[in-house]
Amino acid sequence: MNRNYKIFSAMLISLALSGHSNMALSQEMSNKTYGTIVDSEGNIRLPDNYQQTWTHLGSWLVGDPQAPGHGFHDVYTQKDAAKTYLETGEFPDGSVLIKEVRAVESGAKTTGQAKWAGNTNIWFVMVKDQQARFKGNAHWGEGWGWALFKAENPSANVSQGYAETCLGCHAPAKNTDWVFTEGYPTLQH
Repeated sequence: MNRNYKIFSAMLISLALSGHSNMALSQEMSNKTYGTIVDSEGNIRLPDNYQQTWTHLGSWLVGDPQAPGHGFHDVYTQKDAAKTYLETGEFPDGSVLIKEVRAVESGAKTTGQAKWAGNTNIWFVMVKDQQARFKGNAHWGEGWGWALFKAENPSANVSQGYAETCLGCHAPAKNTDWVFTEGYPTLQH
């Protein structure tokens, strides 16, 4: 009985430390996001160098040239956001998801007819907000900040607001916190 008590105690301590670690990680990520990517007014900017330093979650291809999302879609998040999602099944406060939509290029290669990603046309950015920080800001709602950037000027959010620009496409993913997680093998357990 004494041995079982020690094992049980060790398990509880391990769980408590893991939970504390996730909380600290989430708080650190939130502080960084809301100090560098989101300003005090709720303006979202496109993060720098995410392709080199963040985790690639997965890719989509919308092959129909007539479809509004035609192109290669590559999605990235911070490494700690992916780690926490794998451990808890939720994106922590301050998580940032970036979807870059690239042109479709094609041509004959030695392996056969091929398609690959060309130049980036647009970026969609979502920022997790568990504290409802920016009530009344048209770019914030449903637990996220939403932004759209175009290649012509990647420093300007051209979204008309999340309800008008973003929710129509994300409505099918409402039950997974507005994120199409089935397309992200990095997040699969």
